This record gives sequence, C-alpha cells and structure tokens, in this order.
Amino acid sequence: MLHTPCQKEAQLLVDTGFGHTLSLIGGKYKMVVLYWLGKESPTRFNTLQRRIGGISYKTLAATLKALERDGLISRTEYPQIPPKVEYALTARGRSLLPVLDAMCAWGRAHREASW
Repeated sequence: MLHTPCQKEAQLLVDTGFGHTLSLIGGKYKMVVLYWLGKESPTRFNTLQRRIGGISYKTLAATLKALERDGLISRTEYPQIPPKVEYALTARGRSLLPVLDAMCAWGRAHREASW
C-alpha cells in the first residue's frame, strides 16, 4: 500500500513525545479539565461542569474517565448519602501544569496580535 507523505508523517508523529502528549491531552475538554483541577483540586463533578460551562454530563464523564485511565487525575468516592466524588490531579497530571502555564503565557503575550 502506498502512503502519501502526509500519512507517513502522521504515522511518525504518533511515535514521538509530542504525539504521545497529544494522545493524552488532545480533545475539546481535556486541557480545560486539567486547567481547572490545577486551580482547584480536589473538585467535585458539578463544580467542574459549572466552571467549564457548555459541557454535557455525558461528555464530562467520558473526559474524566479518559483522564483517569491515563493516570492524569484521580477519582475519590466517599461512602455517604448522597454520594460524594472528588477529582484531583495525580503527580503525573501535575507534571503537565508547566505546559499549561506556558500556553497561558503565550496566549497573554499574543492575545492582541493581529493576524
């Protein structure tokens, strides 16, 4: 099977550190969840949903499950009525905070730039 240069480059990207990072934090809401957990951790589901705004219950639940599966956040369930669940960054998740901080700094520096 012939590969176009784009397909070949995309395949190589998967094998890079950049590609791995994108696989963990890519998507519409993952970085937003990490950002809020970096600011307020631990945080409950409903608080995250309010902070993010415009995210459905189903989408937030799926995003949190993916981040937990990848070891970036932890989920703590407290046995009480009503049930209480909190989410927090793990050490691995906290190690992404400098990346998010750099993105914030870049955004501040280039916010007024006209394209």
